[in-house]
Amino acid sequence: MTALFEHSPWVEARADARPSSGDRHADLMAVVHDALPEEQLALICAHPELAGKAAIDRTLTDASAAEQASAGLDRLSEAEFARFHELNAAYRERFGFPFIICVRLTDKAGILSAMEARLANDRETEIATAIAQIGEIVRLRLEDMA
Repeated sequence: MTALFEHSPWVEARADARPSSGDRHADLMAVVHDALPEEQLALICAHPELAGKAAIDRTLTDASAAEQASAGLDRLSEAEFARFHELNAAYRERFGFPFIICVRLTDKAGILSAMEARLANDRETEIATAIAQIGEIVRLRLEDMA
């Protein structure tokens, strides 16, 4: 079974403990939005860096590996890999968590462009953006399960 949230089963468990609205995605995201700031940050930090160490040492979840492959991140040139590594490091240094984007809705060039552009954001904006992107990832994973 595909994990909807990376290494964060607490989101589904909390949603299951609440009355259902009939919209699983909305129920799950309500849990995320109601979570404490440190829980939201832990959820963001549970995601792997794009084209990062987890991709190389094969410790990505099956869902993340397939999603990164869908955007071509498993077939990077040395220059592309170096650019991802550089931007991942700059992003983590600036915000303290990994860059999150729904890779299934873009491609390598779009991801790199978003990484560069989002480095100009403030931390609060990036936390909100990361949560919104996690919502998109979960929406697509739910569609895959339907």
